[in-house]
Amino acid sequence: MSRRNRTWAIGLAAFLSLLFLDLLSGGVRLGIRETLSALGGEGTAADIVWGIRIPRILSAMLAGASLALSGMLMQAVFRNPLADPHIMGVSGGAGLGAALATGAISGPAIGTALGGAGVAGAAFIGAILSSILILAVSYRVGSSDVLLIFGVMLGFVFSALTSIVEYTADETSLKIFYGWTAGHFTGTSGGEVMAMALAFAICLVLALASSKGLDIVLFGDDYAALAGANVRRIRFSAMAACCIATGAVTAFCGPIGFIGIIAPHIARRLKGSSVHRRIIPASVLGGASLALIADALSSALPRPLPVGSTIAVLGIPMILIILLKGRR
Repeated sequence: MSRRNRTWAIGLAAFLSLLFLDLLSGGVRLGIRETLSALGGEGTAADIVWGIRIPRILSAMLAGASLALSGMLMQAVFRNPLADPHIMGVSGGAGLGAALATGAISGPAIGTALGGAGVAGAAFIGAILSSILILAVSYRVGSSDVLLIFGVMLGFVFSALTSIVEYTADETSLKIFYGWTAGHFTGTSGGEVMAMALAFAICLVLALASSKGLDIVLFGDDYAALAGANVRRIRFSAMAACCIATGAVTAFCGPIGFIGIIAPHIARRLKGSSVHRRIIPASVLGGASLALIADALSSALPRPLPVGSTIAVLGIPMILIILLKGRR
């Protein structure tokens, strides 16, 4: 077996092991035999596995894969190893939409009645509107640095507006909002999982279509233009893919960070290459695996932890390692 095939075999085996480990995790303890029986049976155990755990696992896999793919695109477009899909303000727009849904406009009673589904819907609308603004700017702006600064500033604006909305909300509304901001993979409906799957599929297609252009862009916009690449179109395609995937994940799972930074670095190190055709599948697999690890750890405790916090605890040391190795 070649080194390349061996790496993929080990990666797939680790991914499947993490998937099954996450299937065993949850508030209700189910053994291996009981879990396997529930996959093809009926009863309480089957309801738990099919009604709670499998949708949670699918959400984790799709969220991790989407964020990893978006992070890879951002790092290529901005030629920055620490670029993150949330850096462009999409998650900020989703956060503002979620904050408004808690009752700042229509009143606390209506905001509370909307619950998690209403917050997710409003967050999705906020993500779409902010994505449209970012895409319009990315099409007109010729510089990656200017676009990066615009995204950061847009995120600050959304954060400021969200803080104002939070200040006017009541205690119950704030609890709903902060429950969304903590990040989660549980409670997603079949429709939300399908929406994330569709967003991921679109992101994957756009990433594969732009892969050769992204390889050239890594050498700089001037070099890419001299090589005959349409830098503006490549950047627009990458930004569209990132906005679609990040917007869907943020709306339904909350703002989840760090996966978009870490997974592409792991993929490049394992593949020993910067060719995007090779990095894309490795990033997808790595992002899904990181999300499964965080979900399994969060769900294994007697009182589940917010998955966003678990990913942060795992991600911060990894980012520090990347920074320290990069300075050598």
